[in-house]
Amino acid sequence: MRTLLARLKIPLLYVMGLFYITAGVTHFLNPEWFLQIVPPMLPAPLALVYLSGVAEIVVGVGVLIPQTRHYAALGTVALLVAVYPANIYMAVADVMGSELVQWGRLPLQAVLVAWALWYTDTYSETSTASVAPEQAD
Repeated sequence: MRTLLARLKIPLLYVMGLFYITAGVTHFLNPEWFLQIVPPMLPAPLALVYLSGVAEIVVGVGVLIPQTRHYAALGTVALLVAVYPANIYMAVADVMGSELVQWGRLPLQAVLVAWALWYTDTYSETSTASVAPEQAD
C-alpha cells in the first residue's frame, strides 16, 4: 500500500493543484453560486467569494511549485478551515443541492485537509526527486 501511495503522490499533486485553480477561477465565473453559501452573518459576501477564489488559485499554483509546496499545502489547510462555515451553512440552511451533497461536504473537508497535509513534508520517503526542492550540498 505504501508503494502505491508513493506512486500516486505526484499525479495526485497535479490533480489537487488543478482542482484548486479550477475552483478558484469558478469563483469569478459564477460568483452567484458561491454567494448562496456565504453565511448571512458574514460581511461583504461578494468580496469574500472573490477573496476565497484568489486564495484557491494561489494555493493551487503554490502546491505545483516545489519551492512553495510546503507553505501552499499549509495555506490550503488554513483555507479549508476558513471556508468550513460556508459548508456548515450550506448543510443546515438547506441552501442548494441534495442533502447528500450538502452534508457530504462536511466530512469531505477532513479528506481534503489530509490530502493537503500529505504535501507539507516534501523531503519524506514518499517524495521523489522530481518534486522535492533541490538541497544544497
